[in-house]
Amino acid sequence: MAGRPELLFPLFAGLETLPGVGAGTARQLAGLGVERPRDLLFLLPQAGIDRSRRATIRELRPPATATVEVTVGGHFPPVRKGGPYRIHVRDAATEFQIVYFNAAGERLKALLPSGQRRLVSGKLDLFDGIAQMVHPDHVLRPEEAERLPVYEPVYPLSGRLTQRVVARAVAAALARAPSPEEWIDPALKRREGWPDWRDAVATAHHPSGPQSLSPADPARQRLAYDELLAHQLTLALARSQRRRAPGLVSQASGRLQARVLAALDYAPTRAQARAVEEIAADMARPARMNRLLQGDVGSGKTLVALLALLIAVEAGGQGVMMAPTEVLARQHLASLAPLAAAAGVRLEILTGRDKGAERAAKRADLASGAIGILVGTHAVFQPDVVFADLRLAVIDEQHRFGVAQRMALGAKGRQADVLVMTATPIPRSLALAQYGDMDVSVLDEKPPGRTPVKTALVSAARTDEVVAHLAEAVAAGRQAYWVCPLVEESEAVDLTAAEDRFRHLRAAFGEGMVGLVHGQMPPAEKDAAMADFVAGCSRVLVATTVIEVGVNVPNASIMVIERAEIFGLAQLHQLRGRVGRGAASSTCLLLYQPPLGEAARRRLHVLRDTEDGFRIAEEDLALRGAGDLIGTAQSGLPRFRIADLERQAGLMTLAQTDARKLLHEDPALVTPRGTAARTLLWLMEQDKAIRLLGVG
Repeated sequence: MAGRPELLFPLFAGLETLPGVGAGTARQLAGLGVERPRDLLFLLPQAGIDRSRRATIRELRPPATATVEVTVGGHFPPVRKGGPYRIHVRDAATEFQIVYFNAAGERLKALLPSGQRRLVSGKLDLFDGIAQMVHPDHVLRPEEAERLPVYEPVYPLSGRLTQRVVARAVAAALARAPSPEEWIDPALKRREGWPDWRDAVATAHHPSGPQSLSPADPARQRLAYDELLAHQLTLALARSQRRRAPGLVSQASGRLQARVLAALDYAPTRAQARAVEEIAADMARPARMNRLLQGDVGSGKTLVALLALLIAVEAGGQGVMMAPTEVLARQHLASLAPLAAAAGVRLEILTGRDKGAERAAKRADLASGAIGILVGTHAVFQPDVVFADLRLAVIDEQHRFGVAQRMALGAKGRQADVLVMTATPIPRSLALAQYGDMDVSVLDEKPPGRTPVKTALVSAARTDEVVAHLAEAVAAGRQAYWVCPLVEESEAVDLTAAEDRFRHLRAAFGEGMVGLVHGQMPPAEKDAAMADFVAGCSRVLVATTVIEVGVNVPNASIMVIERAEIFGLAQLHQLRGRVGRGAASSTCLLLYQPPLGEAARRRLHVLRDTEDGFRIAEEDLALRGAGDLIGTAQSGLPRFRIADLERQAGLMTLAQTDARKLLHEDPALVTPRGTAARTLLWLMEQDKAIRLLGVG
């Protein structure tokens, strides 16, 4: 593909090619992530100062920014070294003082000559009842007044940069901004009332008031949309590239699935049926499937995954299900085994524990095709594990597997379809940013038999009451989790240690009734404690957050979370999802240490008021911000300079639809709009997309 369009060359030159930007300033600007003139265009002001003119400071109530024309009176140098240098001035109605510290008198006399008129703008304060402006931001001759903007942009700064230096550099970069051909769909641009690209950049840097700084301002919205469109074009190109890669046609017969459905004592939800249909249609196509199955805690993802794996077996192939940990892999095995048996399909597990002859026998059966479905951990990635005909790879909990591991697994079955499952409901805008190259199936209903969980907030002062109620419930045959936030008592943070709580509850309920699991225990001990609880031998399990993902004990109907205020919303929601899995009515008690901070109170109230994981995820996004929600470092989330995923979720959806439509109509981006879209990709430095176009 041709290189960067010529009209963008000036924006990708060195910063020092801009007038007034030397090596020192360029180094300071690098601290703001600005390395070329292009970056200055996207360094938008974050605030503004109202510099509208007043006839007199009497119209203002100090402290305030004042911009007035004054007649300069007498100069009064400091009485002692380091004291204030005062200049008396008079506006249309009153007198006040301009004050400087450590300034050269000669310079001040030249700047503000007695008897002349000047326009001054700066912060007005009262000092001992006298109005003062200390070190004005601007001092101009009346004929230079139009140089002062009515609303002055305020830029982010780093190092020794000043507003003046950044504003000058931005102005120089703006002078180079070209007027490219339009890459936005004309009908959309008209509907939204968005300006042309060059006008949008200029307007964003010359705000007319606070409303111009809002993400809803048309100029800012347009620039945010450009960023999201470039990102979604890149993902859509990756997706169409993958769709062109040959896959395997796996046609479902429905025979094995029917046996499993007959063995269930409930009917799948509409959402489950829809997801299976979407997966079956993908697997029947000659292109490789790359689908995300997103479902809340307890929405029945495992059943959907099994039915998908059975499609692979019905088509004469094999399927593999990957879990991030041994505990989860064994749990998948436990829940899938009876259903696989009902279908008459051989299901095996392969983890790091398998050694010697046992491992060799499993490998041989995989290679011969005798094993239909394999459940495993990353041990499946070992080069010596070979499948006879791998058709489908199901990956549980996407964010724990790197892209490289997904590719290694894909390479096992050169053209195997991929289904990724996540139990973390991700707000739609983030799902599109992170998984926009995948097709998404959402499970948004709970299967029958899942009882709603009643959630209550309880002050830590009432812990003894909670223990007493728990004793009654345990006596009545119920089981409970008690989650503690830390393992060892920390002197700095007053948190109850799991071991102390374990001893306390054991004293209350008796020997053998209470189990303990935490991250520092040897795996065998942890497994034994979990097994006791699953079998019902112990009635209360004291745990740290190791039980957050995947543990399934239908008889456990009470969840107590100690110091709930220090947990994140998503984590609390996952923990609560451990109960409500059986027929008994379930309760989740959030024990908190008063007084609650504003954010903590909002988190706990959201959790109390809803069980909808997607609503909780949207709230979590609003409270914590995008990067925090999935840990930006490893989330693969792009860094947007202008677009705000929290506030502009709708734009992301629009950009995805638009990008897919454009590529559907113009796969090689050769029409006038397609060529303009290439310019956008170069402008937004989407090199990956540009390379994909080169390949295409």
